[in-house]
Amino acid sequence: MITEAQLAEVITKAKEGSKKRKFKQSIELIINFKDIDVKKGFAINEVIQLPKTSSPATVCVIATGDMSQKAKAAKADSVIGNEELTKYESNKRESRKFINKYDFFLADTKIMPTVGKALGQLLGPRGKMPTPVPFNAPIDAFLSRFRTSIKVRTRASLSISCKVGDESMEDSDLATNAFTVLNAIEKKLPNGEKNIKKVLIKTTMGKPV
Repeated sequence: MITEAQLAEVITKAKEGSKKRKFKQSIELIINFKDIDVKKGFAINEVIQLPKTSSPATVCVIATGDMSQKAKAAKADSVIGNEELTKYESNKRESRKFINKYDFFLADTKIMPTVGKALGQLLGPRGKMPTPVPFNAPIDAFLSRFRTSIKVRTRASLSISCKVGDESMEDSDLATNAFTVLNAIEKKLPNGEKNIKKVLIKTTMGKPV
């Protein structure tokens, strides 16, 4: 198994080999798999919490009543209810723009059927179906978890790619994140580490190392 120290070395090389850009580049982890039959429905769809973050993920809460008020108090990036859902259901173009704004969606379990009817066709293919939040659950704890998480998904493919931070972060912190993702993915593979062919790191515009 690749170590955190090895990942830190590769991250340093990827950063050094990348030209300076006018924007903050992401640091991306790419994992190539082997000895997996993708025709047998191989898929990974995981939410992984990262130990180190520089910019929190954006989270939209779909709720009414008490949960809506608590989500606003916890400073969710957006809180919408039935009225907005009805509006988006009748305007697919606005729905797409709205969905693309947020990394994660959380929804009150009571409102989930309405969410599915209004936005399910667009949220599903993007891997953004809301995580149900039970009545009286601590919405602030849910928000805290998802703000420091990433979504990692692949379907019928022998590779996966995800952001583990950005170039402003310390190499050691980026390595901790990459190692966390690698461990989580390894546990989802049929034969664990034996199914990992190659691990690569790259900046947004740089070459993989």
